[in-house]
Amino acid sequence: MSELAEDRRIGFVEAAAAAQGWWRGLQPDHQRGNPQERGGDRAALARLRRAGTLAEIMAEEAAIDLWRRLGGGDAQRLKRIAVIAHVLAHVREHDDQRAMRRVGRQSYGDADSAKLKPIRFRRLLAAREDDELMREMRRLVQLADRRLDVGHLAASLLFWGDTTRARWTFDYFAATHARPQAA
Repeated sequence: MSELAEDRRIGFVEAAAAAQGWWRGLQPDHQRGNPQERGGDRAALARLRRAGTLAEIMAEEAAIDLWRRLGGGDAQRLKRIAVIAHVLAHVREHDDQRAMRRVGRQSYGDADSAKLKPIRFRRLLAAREDDELMREMRRLVQLADRRLDVGHLAASLLFWGDTTRARWTFDYFAATHARPQAA
């Protein structure tokens, strides 16, 4: 079991809700006509998006806020949460559809319908290090038109491991009917 897995302080559902709340707090309300009244923190989102290294992301107060909301932890966990902050900063709109359902096959037998091609999907599943996971997930967000289930994406990244990879595989191939029940 990895250090990250041993340091879990909250579960998947709690992590999803906490991350979604964090993300919503940073998003400006575009329904308001006056830009000064839109709220959110566009500057923090821009800095998180532009950051090129985990160190730059970890130096952002918004990333530390997310780390706190996700239960804190050690330096390894902070690195993973920095990945989450960077990836979520690229998401522009929340959608209830999970990531692999948006970019994977629309039906089991329809291989051509996937926005995320099989080679890139395999590369995503193979990602083990935080910097490569960050790069692959950022590409995934772009393929999904920057519209994803924010909470599910964040919790999946936080608990990235064999169980999450298996769930994503079933979703990618539109075979969720065969997927074992998730804990």
